[in-house]
Amino acid sequence: MSIEIPEGLTELLQSFTVEVLRNQPGDLLEFALQYFTRLKENESRGGAFGNEHNSAARAGKAVNFIEEAYNPDEDEEEREPRVTHPKTDEQRQRLQEACKDILLFKNLDQEQMSQVLDAIFEKVVVTGEHIIDQDDDGDNFYVIERGTFDIMLKADGTTRTVGSYDNRGSFGELALMYNTPRAATIIATSPGALWCLDRLTFRRIILKNNAKKRKMYEAFIGTLPLLTSLEVSERMKVVDVLSTKVYNSGEQIIAQGDLADCFYIVESGHVRITMKRSKSKNDTEDEEVEIATCSRGQYFGELALVTNKPRAASAYAMDNVKCLVMDVQAFERLLGPCMDIMKRNIANYEEQLITLFGTYLLGEH
Repeated sequence: MSIEIPEGLTELLQSFTVEVLRNQPGDLLEFALQYFTRLKENESRGGAFGNEHNSAARAGKAVNFIEEAYNPDEDEEEREPRVTHPKTDEQRQRLQEACKDILLFKNLDQEQMSQVLDAIFEKVVVTGEHIIDQDDDGDNFYVIERGTFDIMLKADGTTRTVGSYDNRGSFGELALMYNTPRAATIIATSPGALWCLDRLTFRRIILKNNAKKRKMYEAFIGTLPLLTSLEVSERMKVVDVLSTKVYNSGEQIIAQGDLADCFYIVESGHVRITMKRSKSKNDTEDEEVEIATCSRGQYFGELALVTNKPRAASAYAMDNVKCLVMDVQAFERLLGPCMDIMKRNIANYEEQLITLFGTYLLGEH
């Protein structure tokens, strides 16, 4: 059965989720009823809330932010001059260390990441300082370099601590992405330092880049024979969990015998797949034999995930290679419908191995 996601559903649920997280209602069903009733009434009146946004939000009522969601295709902020905050080599090194695990930066290329590093500025904070306040407009995205911070939520007249950051992490992206007021208050509970990225740069680089890459990956994924058995909605989920990795010519991507943690799709370049075999009893090192090559649109690394065994082969970049990468948890969750194709490929690989090695190596027979 083919199920299509109705147009506008993603934005509708996204907006509702933002409001739930921001207001933390005690009765979720009642909140949902009020939210969608108000949304329908607003639609009937022509979709204009005027200046009701802040008063409604502070009263804990549902607010329609759908019309305000950032649309990278309509953004004209590229005309804005690029922001640069000079840094010493020591500052830039600290900044790179703080940003290396930030998910929003993972898919930026070298030039885009350089622009981000140029635009970020350092902010030293003291104990008790409010970094952001719930319901305020969003101005910056924050990356923690050091310090501890509490996440405070005000709902139904009371304020409570719902989480904390301890010398790592980032916050503040939600308000910039969806033009919503701040969903929570962040307070420093120790002296610390933050790296701050202004709203315009965040949108110009992070959001536009992510939107552009999403479209590109959607088109690319749609051409892969392996994924033709997936519904459109399932392919969109695949796009959401993909990350990219770049390898230099000659670099090893996976090693035979290692535990499997990822599945790879070649976006550009060529990958050489090899397997070790013993030359003779007197040789101390095994010989690596090339068993396959992969180019754009082809994939590798699935065998160990399908068979739940260590890597059966190694993979090397033959030139500069870019791969789309999916971790094992997402692979198992999303690619179940593709397993039959992958298992057929195992049989094809084994025929090659019998020719090369004279025996089965991939499974129990």
